This record gives sequence, structure tokens and C-alpha cells, in this order.
Amino acid sequence: MSKRFDNHTVIVTGGGGGIGGATCRRFAGEGAAVAVFDLNLDAAEKVAAGIRAEGGRAQAFHCDITDRASVDAAVIAAEKDLGPIDVLVNNAGWDVFKPFTKTEPAQWDKLIAINLTGALHMHHAVLPGMAARKKGRIVNIASDAARVGSSGEAVYAACKGGLVAFSKTIAREHARHGITVNVVCPGPTDTALFADYKEGAGNPEKLMEAFTRSIPLGRIGQPDDLPGAILFFASSDAAFVTGQVLSVSGGLTMNG
Repeated sequence: MSKRFDNHTVIVTGGGGGIGGATCRRFAGEGAAVAVFDLNLDAAEKVAAGIRAEGGRAQAFHCDITDRASVDAAVIAAEKDLGPIDVLVNNAGWDVFKPFTKTEPAQWDKLIAINLTGALHMHHAVLPGMAARKKGRIVNIASDAARVGSSGEAVYAACKGGLVAFSKTIAREHARHGITVNVVCPGPTDTALFADYKEGAGNPEKLMEAFTRSIPLGRIGQPDDLPGAILFFASSDAAFVTGQVLSVSGGLTMNG
């Protein structure tokens, strides 16, 4: 029986993490060959090995998305081993949880390099091949911080807001090539990054209670809450959807 992503090759950046790993496993379960990109090769290999153990096809690749040479090398290796890239999921991210006036320019540089420039590198490496083949799906993982702001995440929110605007522009530029570009915005999700956020707040339990009260569906998101939206945008069901932004946040933010 055919699966939705049979004969598709997918790159997921930050694939060794919580949302990234869940996304890699879902794509593999639906037939895709998955290139697990991560700065932490051991984490990426753990995800890829788990997929292979379940009968799926996946391979881990070291990739520093802030370094264009590293991006180019990883993309070339993935295409050599798994085939031309059909889907790119830009998921890798990093944050510092401090009021803006307590941050330093060196932290801004790192935040911008990972959360914005890194995605630009990935697009720039993958788009020419997609355009030549006249097909492709790109799903960018931003944040609801981009849509409504988030205290203690000013530069991160700025980067993710930039990624939303960039995605809409690339969607316009490459629609004629049959490429769609859409954005998924997680709300608070139980990942290592969110654990750092709680610790930075100084009172993790109180913060968790506040978030849980503020989310209409009554709980913090889990990594497995995200792949459904990501795979929708990557699928043929979304063939006529591009330049769109979808929040997956339990109703914490509602945008019309």
C-alpha cells in the first residue's frame, strides 16, 4: 500500500531535537527518506537509527546551519545518499531568555545566525534544485513569539518574525516553480528549549501553571503535536496553499 511520502526525500534541520525528531519519525513512517540534519551528530544519529530500526529510511548528517560551507556539504551528501530534496523543514533554533536590555550584542549575533541566517542558508542551498525540478515544499518552523511577542525573547521573536516575512516573499518568488513555502508557529512546547526558558524565568513551576491556565486546551504542547501540521503543508493536500502561517499552540494565540 502506498504511503503519502513514498519516493520523497526530506531534510529536517534540528532533527535530533524534540520537535525535529518527532517530525523525522512521522515523515519516515509515511514513506519518506529522511535526512536528519543537526549540529549534534550523535543526537541526529540516534533519531536516524531509531527510524531504521522501525524499517524506515533515514540518515544522519552533521550540519552547522550558521556555516554556509557546512550547509552545502550536508545538502550534497544528503542528495547523493537519499536523492534530490523534495521537502525542506527548517526547524533548528536557539534562544536566550532575558529582557532585551540584559542581553549583549554577541548574543544577538548568535540568535540571528541560528534563527534567521541559518534558514536563509538552507533555502539558498536547496531552492535552485527545487526550481530546476519545478517542484518542492518548504515548511519553516517559526514561533508564536513572531506573531504576538514574548517577554524575554525580543531578538528571537524578531528573527522568527523575519522568517515569517521571508517565507511569504519566497512563496511569491517561487510559486511559478511549483514550490510552496509555509510556516508553522509552535506555542509553548515541552522541549529542551522550553526547559531552558523555564529555568531562565527563575520559577519554573509557577511559569508552567501560568502557561497551562492561559492555554485554552489546558496543557503545554508536546513535540508530537507539531508533525501533523508540518506534514500537511509538505503534502499534496496543501498543493494550493502557500505563504500561510499556522499556529499550533492549543489556542494560546488566535489569529484571524
